[in-house]
Amino acid sequence: MQKPALPVPREHLLSASEIERWNSAAEAGGLEAALLHLLHLHNQSSLLLREQIEKAKKEAIKSGRRVSGLLVDAVNGGVQECFINQKRIEGEIRSLASTFMRFSKQTDQWLAASHSINTAVKEIGDFENWMKTMEFDCSSISAAIHNIHEA
Repeated sequence: MQKPALPVPREHLLSASEIERWNSAAEAGGLEAALLHLLHLHNQSSLLLREQIEKAKKEAIKSGRRVSGLLVDAVNGGVQECFINQKRIEGEIRSLASTFMRFSKQTDQWLAASHSINTAVKEIGDFENWMKTMEFDCSSISAAIHNIHEA
């Protein structure tokens, strides 16, 4: 990945008047003054470059924080949606559980009613059998009494 080129500070490029001052200082025996002037220009450009780098770093940190915030929001949005869906599902489960309990109670009532009807039908069948037995016994007794009376 290529780094973006930083703008070249203006101080790195000597203007024509600065070149003349440097040349005149060097000719006048002020080579030392010319070097000091160049050192001063270098320090100024270094300071400007540091300021630009610091500004770029701050902007990069700010952009990184913004991207981080957006990523967190995107992830939290999905988590929040999952949480809402989970709450809905839990509500549906509670609703289904109560419906199941109601149907279970109703089924138990139907089973009890069908057992009662079955018992009643058995009792009716037993009573009918008892009645037939009693009728047979009464007819036998009546026939025996009738035979005794005729004999």
